[in-house]
Amino acid sequence: MLKLVDMEKKLIMLLLLLQLLSLNSLCLGQSSSIPTANITVMGLVYCDVCSSNSFSKHSYFMPGVEVSVICRFKAASSRTREMLTFSANQTTDELGLYKLDITSVEGVSCAAEDDKDSLTASCQASLISTSSDSCNVPGYKTTTDQVVFESKMSNLCVYGFSALNFRPFEKNIDLCGK
Repeated sequence: MLKLVDMEKKLIMLLLLLQLLSLNSLCLGQSSSIPTANITVMGLVYCDVCSSNSFSKHSYFMPGVEVSVICRFKAASSRTREMLTFSANQTTDELGLYKLDITSVEGVSCAAEDDKDSLTASCQASLISTSSDSCNVPGYKTTTDQVVFESKMSNLCVYGFSALNFRPFEKNIDLCGK
């Protein structure tokens, strides 16, 4: 079971890295002293067929799931403690991936390596609904666990959440065992 959890984390990290590498047309130079961040928040939703709270060989990623994403970022200003809040409902694509792009956020920068422990950003993703009749009981329905990828050249931050999941109303004992 531990190997499946590790495999899930590696899969999520791989998808996030591929997303980071595929982003293009980023502004590489900033002429102003005010930072401007390009932020992407993303995660996956899967059906936990065996109700084991982990991704198994019977699990599958779920398209068409509605997810609420809320992020708060501290403004990069020494004169204010302003927090910028972004929220949106996103729907997973055919691969079970939801993504929120927040582009050109003036006054927000990616957290520096030595500033990781301070509250510069906090994000949360929560399940809202699914159109699936066979896999519609929320499992992991809210997450704040995230992995952050940064590009210092373009001030790009990619926040990747741990996976959310639904499960069937009843466990299929023939498929999953007791």
